[in-house]
Amino acid sequence: MLINKIVACLILALASQFAAAGAYEDMLDAVKKNDTPAISALLKRGFEANTTDQEGSTLLMVAAKEGSAGAVKTLLAARAQVNSHNQLGETAVMLAALQGHLEIVRALVIQGAQINQPGWTPLMYAAVKGHLNISRLLIAYGAEVNAAADNGFTALIMAAREGHAGLVSLLLAQTADVNLATATGVTALSAARGNNHQDVVTLLIKAGAR
Repeated sequence: MLINKIVACLILALASQFAAAGAYEDMLDAVKKNDTPAISALLKRGFEANTTDQEGSTLLMVAAKEGSAGAVKTLLAARAQVNSHNQLGETAVMLAALQGHLEIVRALVIQGAQINQPGWTPLMYAAVKGHLNISRLLIAYGAEVNAAADNGFTALIMAAREGHAGLVSLLLAQTADVNLATATGVTALSAARGNNHQDVVTLLIKAGAR
């Protein structure tokens, strides 16, 4: 009799696990497809808005990365934590900034997304792809132009390395320090020269790069 009860408990536990896994896959699919009715239905059934995957990425991070604006709005309304970090230290606003999703960045910032933090920042992530409008938005909300990651990289060095002349100009106009260097001595000028971005090199030299 005891064995039967144990087996029954195990079966019930496994069934619950499979159901939870299935619900997560359904939610993840809905978030990626920006299917707000499905997201709302799962939330009403008790699905936790702050559920994370094995890397610590929340549903809000997935929505922000995918550009699922409706999903972002729905999750925020369900009290999704806007400043959660995954194992790489990334937040939803950083991922949205990297992928160029301006309106999602705006929505997250309005909801209190952290713009300045130790390590990599949303502005640095925007600089990787040269997203001008997102960078303008972040700066308007107080992004520190000269903030440096742990390895010394700044938004200006990232923009120069990738050859984003327009963003380099914007950052210089916002008093970015043209001569800051990484832990290994890389400056915006050396990064631009190393990748043959001559237009950026010219801008930096005019701004006093040494």
